[in-house]
Amino acid sequence: MKVPEPRQSKRRASALYRVLSRTLLIVLAAGIGLAGAAFYLRGEYAAPGPLAGEKVFIIEPGLSVSEIGDALARNGIISSGNLFAVMAQATGQRARLKAGEYAFPAAASMRDVMALIASGKAVTYKISIPEGFTSDMAVARVNANEVLTGPPAAAPPEGTILPDTYVFQRGMTREKLIADMQTAQTRLLDELWPKRRPVPEITTREQAVTLASIVEKETAVPAERPLIAAVFLNRLSKGMRLQSDPTIIYGIVGGKGRLDRPLTRADINAETPYNTYRIDGLPPGPIASPGRAAIEAVLNPQQTDYLYFVADGSGGHAFAVTLEEHNRNVKTWRKIAGNAAATAAAASPDEQPAQEAGDLPLADTAPEAGEPAAEVPVAALPPGTIVTVEGRPAVIPRPKPPR
Repeated sequence: MKVPEPRQSKRRASALYRVLSRTLLIVLAAGIGLAGAAFYLRGEYAAPGPLAGEKVFIIEPGLSVSEIGDALARNGIISSGNLFAVMAQATGQRARLKAGEYAFPAAASMRDVMALIASGKAVTYKISIPEGFTSDMAVARVNANEVLTGPPAAAPPEGTILPDTYVFQRGMTREKLIADMQTAQTRLLDELWPKRRPVPEITTREQAVTLASIVEKETAVPAERPLIAAVFLNRLSKGMRLQSDPTIIYGIVGGKGRLDRPLTRADINAETPYNTYRIDGLPPGPIASPGRAAIEAVLNPQQTDYLYFVADGSGGHAFAVTLEEHNRNVKTWRKIAGNAAATAAAASPDEQPAQEAGDLPLADTAPEAGEPAAEVPVAALPPGTIVTVEGRPAVIPRPKPPR
């Protein structure tokens, strides 16, 4: 019978213990190392970045996360492209990074840089289309913008865009922005048309926009728009002509929108589809892009019996129900205009400013329907000025040059 060898078993147990201990130490050391590395990486990830000042940078479409990181590092926005790629994977932001133009603040950390790119809050730009711009004028402003991309946009039909301030990001095309302006106009009409006060003179949206464009060009005083709209609707209901000077101007210059000289008697007598001194009812379409307030004024005009209005010298207008009352207002305005013209002529007799659409002395008077224009010289007014005498538009003649 053999006696057990206890010493050998003890040696085997001791060897196994040593192996396990060493393994545990290795694992523990690796864990400590990984934890230290993670702590270091997170510290670097959250630490202030190398940017000395704000920088705008474009993340191009189609880049991988590694390519984004490399591009950011090359441009001094972050300290390490590799760390950016690792942290994008570790934080789950990799699939959320979006192309675009971003403004990175000074000393932005890598974490802040990644969060901004993931948010998609790119740099935005603005373009404003004022009320009363024609489609041609609006498209010219859009096409001149250097941030927008794509070929020049074509002018849409008059009155189909909504004047407003539009916000866009780099990469927006000109055609898309014009389309957005048209969509905004459609949505506005969808909102306002059901809330209108129906009148027999306006039965379609197109008619409403046409009249609103005339109202837009006739006054810059917001409170007057419902009154101006009421005057025109009252005239339409009585079969009177609108006799609005801005329509004459549009018939002459079209989408150009501005006339670089005063109106003349020949202009008033000109046969164009838009000359509301010569045609009955509304012109064939809008003469500009009306804003929300002008459209609202036409769809919900103020209830009044006014049929006439004339400038009152304060930037607004004097309204009248009867022609007699209107003529008194005209005489008052003639005194104001005469004094102003005489003062201007004395100050600079050779430099009389050209008048613009919507800013004529009596461009917005509404004489009796069908009455012809009369030419009456008034020494106090400069040549070419339009006045109204007994409810009729009159043009101060220009002196003929000596032969």
